[in-house]
Amino acid sequence: MEEQAIAKDAIRFPCSSCGGPMLFDADTQQLKCAYCGRLQDIEADGSAPIEHALDGDEDGASTDWGLEQVAVRCGSCGGESLIPAQQTAAICPFCGSPKVLPHAQEQLIRPESLIPFRIDRDDAAASFRAWKKKRWFLPNAFKKENTAVQLSGIYIPYWTYDADTASSYSARRGDYHYRSVTRTRVVDGKTQTYTEMERYTVWRSVSGRYDRFFNDVLIPASGHYDAQLLDRLGNFRLDGLLGYKPDYLSGYIAERYSVGRDQGWERARRRIDAMLEDDIRSEIGGDEISGLSIGTQVAGRTYKHLLLPVWNAAYTYRGKPFRFMVNGQTGLVSGEAPRSPWKIGFFTLACLAVAAAIAWFVMQQQG
Repeated sequence: MEEQAIAKDAIRFPCSSCGGPMLFDADTQQLKCAYCGRLQDIEADGSAPIEHALDGDEDGASTDWGLEQVAVRCGSCGGESLIPAQQTAAICPFCGSPKVLPHAQEQLIRPESLIPFRIDRDDAAASFRAWKKKRWFLPNAFKKENTAVQLSGIYIPYWTYDADTASSYSARRGDYHYRSVTRTRVVDGKTQTYTEMERYTVWRSVSGRYDRFFNDVLIPASGHYDAQLLDRLGNFRLDGLLGYKPDYLSGYIAERYSVGRDQGWERARRRIDAMLEDDIRSEIGGDEISGLSIGTQVAGRTYKHLLLPVWNAAYTYRGKPFRFMVNGQTGLVSGEAPRSPWKIGFFTLACLAVAAAIAWFVMQQQG
């Protein structure tokens, strides 16, 4: 069928004991039969992740995922993912919408490395419950209730970029100095003379060169999530990357990238420029910096395309939708949650009371 794009030499994982489907198990890091529980080792791929030249030919990259899959698109949010051909997608894993339809599959770059799931569904749900209890501003009723969620295990696509940078910079550095100044003031009709320290700034021109190698600048290749949620989730340990094997995807959803390789580099370059500016400001030092100008040359640009494990879920509380994610490697939770107006109001009043007490104390000392 045109709606199904079946990979060349597609691999299935039938159980040798009962013929049932073998799915990847996060606890054992093996394939596990969904029916009889039989375990099967995954042959380790000890090869290191390959860095590809960013200026190279994208058409030369592999597009064969090695699995029989169906591409589906959500009619609500437009999210596209790859699911096993025998699986029926009831809801969108991104937004929870039931408007999921088969979609013609394009030949996109296949990832060459991934981090397999280390946190299973039950552990992800437990992490969410613990996360709720630690949030002070959440309503108590929400903390106590057993929130009904539908967790979806998704491999989210990412790009990583390496680059050598050589920057030249110029600026004016300001250093604070202090001098004693004699002043007068009138207190209760009497003139008083007092001395205080006055700050002034000494400016001088600075320039220099700053070189830095950037390794594995991680950029989400997904356009279907809140960027802040993904950023807060991004404590992935990339030393856990393994060579891509379709075994790890068995039983999970793999999202297709919607942020292209070159578009991802543009985002990485902005992040690199921001980090360079922070580094150069630290190198210049001083108390103030003005007129900072940085010129950067970039060489040796390389990239990797990889998949990272995330448990994604949507839930509702009093009719309002919220979302959260759990890092499938570390268990870190990033999410949205309802807020208690009573707790926020109480906290605001407490802060105002503390500020008023401090102001009163200062006035008493000066009076």
